[in-house]
Amino acid sequence: MLEPGSVVPVRRLTALWGQVLPVPDPQRLIHLQFRRFAGCPVCHLHLRSVVRRHAEIEAAGIREIVLFHSPAEELRPHTADFPFAVVADPEQRLYREFGVESSPRSLLDPRAWGPVLWAIARSAVAVARGRERLPAPRPRGGRFGLPADLLIGPDGRVVAAKYGEHVYDQWSVDELLELAARYPVGAANGAA
Repeated sequence: MLEPGSVVPVRRLTALWGQVLPVPDPQRLIHLQFRRFAGCPVCHLHLRSVVRRHAEIEAAGIREIVLFHSPAEELRPHTADFPFAVVADPEQRLYREFGVESSPRSLLDPRAWGPVLWAIARSAVAVARGRERLPAPRPRGGRFGLPADLLIGPDGRVVAAKYGEHVYDQWSVDELLELAARYPVGAANGAA
């Protein structure tokens, strides 16, 4: 696990649609989100809030990069309308490097039950209406992934980190914006 103050080595990630993403970004903060598998109802419940407020996130000087442990061909149909970069990491190399874990407690924690039920109900309606697709019956990397959020400064230092204790334990958009406000360097250098 990385903690605030840890330094993330310079790298370039390639998003699903071919964009090359520098990490760290010399102009902005990066919110690096580790999610589960393509079509994960709980992940999509959270990511829909990020989609709705993406303009606010960008205005705060933050670039969203969301990783899934699914292959690109599985991810594309589930994430085509996302306004932020999505990265496939089916071998979970970045998950291991950043200390993002899997555990049966991701779904067994009672704090997750409400969001899981709501996510499944919302997703079932969306699938029935043809707005979403079902996830793979056996997702690569399994169903027990825990989420993680990292906020990385332009200098490569982790300014904040959250490693989830259950499947729906991540920063809300409000929490992300509050954290970013403490590090105005991202906004000062200009959001894209």
